[in-house]
Amino acid sequence: MPQLPDDLDAVVVRTWCSLALEALGRERAEIDAINVYPIADGDTGTNLYLTVESAAAAVEAVFAAHETGATAPATADAVRAMAHGALIGARGNSGTILAQLLRGMAGVLADGGDAAHLRRALTRAADAARRAVAHPVEGTVLTVAAAAAEAAGGEESDLRTVVHAAYDGALAALARTPEQLAVLGRAGVVDAGGRGLVAVLGALVETVTGQAPVRGPRTAHGKAPTPVDGGSVVGLPVGGTPVEGVPAGGFPAGGVPEAGVPVGEGPLDCPEDGVAGPAFEVIYLLEAGDEQVARLRTRLDALGDSLVVVGGDGLWHVHVHVDDAGAAVEAGVEAGRPYRIRITHFATESGHDLRVQAEPAQRAVVVVVPGDGLAGLCTEAGATTVIARPGEPPASGELVDAIRRAHAREVVLLPNDAALRHTAAAAAEQARTEGVRVALVPTRAAVQGIAALAVHEPDRGFDEDVVAMTAAAGATRYAELAVAERQSWTMAGICQAGDILGLIDGDVAVIGVDVPATARTVLDRMLAAGGELVTLVLGEDVPDSLADALEEHVREGHLAVDTVVYRGGHQRAPLLIGVE
Repeated sequence: MPQLPDDLDAVVVRTWCSLALEALGRERAEIDAINVYPIADGDTGTNLYLTVESAAAAVEAVFAAHETGATAPATADAVRAMAHGALIGARGNSGTILAQLLRGMAGVLADGGDAAHLRRALTRAADAARRAVAHPVEGTVLTVAAAAAEAAGGEESDLRTVVHAAYDGALAALARTPEQLAVLGRAGVVDAGGRGLVAVLGALVETVTGQAPVRGPRTAHGKAPTPVDGGSVVGLPVGGTPVEGVPAGGFPAGGVPEAGVPVGEGPLDCPEDGVAGPAFEVIYLLEAGDEQVARLRTRLDALGDSLVVVGGDGLWHVHVHVDDAGAAVEAGVEAGRPYRIRITHFATESGHDLRVQAEPAQRAVVVVVPGDGLAGLCTEAGATTVIARPGEPPASGELVDAIRRAHAREVVLLPNDAALRHTAAAAAEQARTEGVRVALVPTRAAVQGIAALAVHEPDRGFDEDVVAMTAAAGATRYAELAVAERQSWTMAGICQAGDILGLIDGDVAVIGVDVPATARTVLDRMLAAGGELVTLVLGEDVPDSLADALEEHVREGHLAVDTVVYRGGHQRAPLLIGVE
């Protein structure tokens, strides 16, 4: 039997993220089904899953960076990665609040992972999440988080006692949410966001104790069971102590609302019966200072409701429901630099739009690109794009969203990054369950994606088109230039921090001192094996003169080889090279 942890180190954090993702994956559909507040759009479980997926991916990236080391990453690195990943990948109202909860915990756990630090982390998390919401409402995930923190408070020095107490407190609070929020009581369900948080805390219990919390049988439709003898329902949650308000088996009831049950009424941010709420959900990441964000909160609060702004240290995640989506984005532009902007029309997303939807196209291409410049190029070519910003790879949910936006019966997916292979495969599988025929072309670089897109012909057969695009991508060798961050061993020898690395087909082949000379050497090595076309993709800060010099170099040394140049915008590498 593996030894149980005495504190939350990096390995424990990694395991927690993995188990939380599994738990939300199992319960996603049921949580979606009970999502009636603040908008009955049936996506809370999915949003929480995607948020934790991003957090887990960030933690995995930290471990991947330490693969060659003898020790695991520092706890501080793991918890900060978890919080950052959740922040940049947060989806929806509940996902944004969960990101702030994880950020609040990370601020304490970075200093230690024993029982005392965990108690303080839970309290910090609950307080931070409540401050992030413009108009906090009881009976929501905020209430469940506060109850978990309160239950964990005390003098216990044992980590397992603290996680049990936090889980039990959250469980009991979740069971009481229908009494606190009228819309939940009328629908006969518990709060969806709170139930998701219970799943995340349950994963923490399993991580620390080695045993998953007991989940009892549910009644039909997940409705709350009738109290015994007219009193409160009493159950046995994890830890063995009866908790008032918890159904037998230890897991709060809550399922799909019955037909005809009104779900539109609720306090503060929840629209009254018969009155439509805001039409759009607007989400974006924002680079801005504290003062600018304070003014942004005031402005967005006047524009709509369900306002949640989380983050700090110059990076924020903004979520709001509004009627004027453009005004919400403009407010972000005035405050700083908004990006990853996502605007959802509630009627269309929740299936309540009675207008006739446009017929789907027969075929579309979804492509992941490393910068805004290539996004524009691929959009002009008719593709649907997903931007992978430096250090922020897209999650599978973002790729699924892009496939949906493409609105086609057949979709060719170009991930353009070897590291996205599994993410893209998961997105393709999800889209197939929704009736879309998806082919994944395993492109490993943006230049391969450009080559594949260039031969795409939507009028020919699907299989024939996929074969042609795959062949074009496979015939394209790829390279990129990067700046070494530290001294390390490479396939080309030892590099020093600040050296320019030339990577060909993913391996370091050239170590240089400046970009122009390294680029020339890389080109010569690639063209030594032959080639007809060179593609250069320049980063945001690379001058046009470099492209001119490299084009002349190719022309002088390699007759009959053409060169095309694109501006990639803000991308990780200063230069991408393709030879086909």
